[in-house]
Amino acid sequence: MFGPGSAPIVVLSQNTKRDAGKKVQRENIQAGKAIADVIRTCLGPQAMLKMLMDPMGGIVMTNDGNAILREITVQHPAGKSMIEIARTQDEEVGDGTTSVIVLAGEILATAEPFLEQGMHPTVIIRAYRQALEDMITILNDEVSTELDRNDRTKLAQVVKSCVGTKFIGRWAELACDIALDAVHTIMLEENGRREIDIKRYAKVEKISGGSIEDSTVLKGVMVNKDVTHPKMKRYIKNPRIVLLDCPLEYKKGESQTNVEILKDTDFTRILELEEEHVKKICDDIIVLKPDVVFTEKGVSDLAQHYLLKAGITAIRRMRKSDNNRVARACGATVVNRTEELREEDVGTGAGLFEIKKLGDEYFCFVTECENPKACTIILRGASKDVLNETERNLQDALHVAKNLLVEPKLVPGGGAVEMAVSRRLSEKASGLAGIEQWPYKAVAQALEIIPRTLAQNCGANTIRTLTALRAKHVTASSTWGIDGETGLLVDMKERGIWEPLAVKLQIYKTAVETAILLLRIDDIVSGSKKKADDNEAPKPSQLSEESMKD
Repeated sequence: MFGPGSAPIVVLSQNTKRDAGKKVQRENIQAGKAIADVIRTCLGPQAMLKMLMDPMGGIVMTNDGNAILREITVQHPAGKSMIEIARTQDEEVGDGTTSVIVLAGEILATAEPFLEQGMHPTVIIRAYRQALEDMITILNDEVSTELDRNDRTKLAQVVKSCVGTKFIGRWAELACDIALDAVHTIMLEENGRREIDIKRYAKVEKISGGSIEDSTVLKGVMVNKDVTHPKMKRYIKNPRIVLLDCPLEYKKGESQTNVEILKDTDFTRILELEEEHVKKICDDIIVLKPDVVFTEKGVSDLAQHYLLKAGITAIRRMRKSDNNRVARACGATVVNRTEELREEDVGTGAGLFEIKKLGDEYFCFVTECENPKACTIILRGASKDVLNETERNLQDALHVAKNLLVEPKLVPGGGAVEMAVSRRLSEKASGLAGIEQWPYKAVAQALEIIPRTLAQNCGANTIRTLTALRAKHVTASSTWGIDGETGLLVDMKERGIWEPLAVKLQIYKTAVETAILLLRIDDIVSGSKKKADDNEAPKPSQLSEESMKD
């Protein structure tokens, strides 16, 4: 029946699955929407928390979009890229992880009807690109307002609107103060450019016990360490601090070494040499008359003894990052060899060194620094879960504060911005020629998902609220939005709800680009490796046996 050569040709290997065309696009959109639906209830002040159990049985309770998606395991490849964008958002600007997912999901959803009508994806994409560019110009020129960096109350308002949607919303004032203090502390201005390195210099230490109100920002640094010797001083005013990166003990050889000893006195001589070496190291330190020595490596018993006699407190095995923080806080330099210690390496910026017991651990505080460039944020809370969630929220607050100081521009919150941009895009759409104006309009409508979700999460009537809001934007000013707590319309200027422009820009860019990326896909080839291995594994061994027989 089959002529020669007319057997079906298999290009892809047997166990790869290939989906193509419309089906793939539909599935991708479905996946995007599904993930957006998971996250949707986490937007706004009335946000619900999600409780996730990881495979190990640990529990995460959070409403930070990124934290949720990190824990969920997703099968579909399109879903994975949605998760990726929440992470990008978190790393870039730190806040707005929830919005970015919701928005991307909605933009994908608006593309669906156009695909059904047989419009080509590239046309849709072109319109989306155009819309994104216009969005960015609208945001920069028309909707945003400048902010005075030194106006603390205004800064606090912005941070508050970020914190208000989170678990620590109840302690908003406190959280704002903590975030602003920390960011102001670690800000460096070098020849005109501002550097704020939150990750390196603002350490969050979580200590369970106490209540959230007890959380503070130290004017200095705290380390989870106790002194090495019980008799050392635990409370020193205006300490002179030396930071080392070398062990205060005798260096053992890296590889095995053999020493031949002839006389019995030689052995004692070798031990004496070790002791002398340690004594020499300690003398190098003692010359400077420090009060506290921090080292990243170990301190031997003998060294402790010498330091104790000189009245010096030693703390050993610090983390490198902690050591750097202490250095920035008190103005010391980390020294790698004791021989090179000089007077200017000693840090005198700290006002107090003390060891305190918090909970059931000892902590070493270096505080009351005169001009600290690093700080520790101490979080107290009832349980581990509460602390973890608070820490995540604070990270967001810190990032928002940082964005404000680096780029001081604001946009109104509460969905006001989205409505304003959406309205202006719709006006522009009618001026576009040809078929492209429909997807362009669709982006404008997709933006409304943010105010809609806000209204939904506080149980208001969404259709009425949105219609009223649209009317407000046409007649009144463009700062009207939805009060996330009551679901009523308010002027965001008066409520004082603002968001950093940097965050919004990033949200729009990321969301639209992701939608574009997912629409571009028209073919998914997924090979399943497992089976292939089973079938092919035995072959080589059979071959070798046969060749042996031959």
